[in-house]
Amino acid sequence: MKNAIRMILVLVVVGLISGGALVSVYNYASPLIEKNKEKELKDALNKVLPEVVDYKEIEANRLYEGRGKRNRLVGYAFIAEGNGYQGKIKIIAGIDPGLKELKGIEVLESSETPGLGAEITKEPFKSQFRGLSVVPDVTFTKGAVSEKNEIQAITGATISTRSVVKILNKEIARIREVLGR
Repeated sequence: MKNAIRMILVLVVVGLISGGALVSVYNYASPLIEKNKEKELKDALNKVLPEVVDYKEIEANRLYEGRGKRNRLVGYAFIAEGNGYQGKIKIIAGIDPGLKELKGIEVLESSETPGLGAEITKEPFKSQFRGLSVVPDVTFTKGAVSEKNEIQAITGATISTRSVVKILNKEIARIREVLGR
């Protein structure tokens, strides 16, 4: 009986010490993690709207208005997410003030297949979105690009390409509604 009580006391003490250590580490790391997330977001915003001097948040953590020199509206940046082949894809994109042309995209989060779907995070794929018309909706092709609203799909990763296109089109339509355009 004494051994059982002693074992329980030891487990309770170890549990309390472990729990306290985890809480301490969380309290220490949490502000640093948030600070890094803010820096990552700011860096991504500057990549998708490079000529912007200041941002104004229109929708919390989702839609930003970018202003350049002399407070001129340069465009909007938005965060869009949806399902890919293996999990969630989270993108930030920049679009012109008229909501007709993309200025660029950055992939913030992706768990697509390494070597195939993960190509959406690399420059050859992302560069296709610079200057891409979004009127009519963005499409993709497996062959040569022939339209101003078309990108070339990644060979072997059509589902990832389709997902990025679908995520962008859906969010652009939503933004048009939010901004009344």
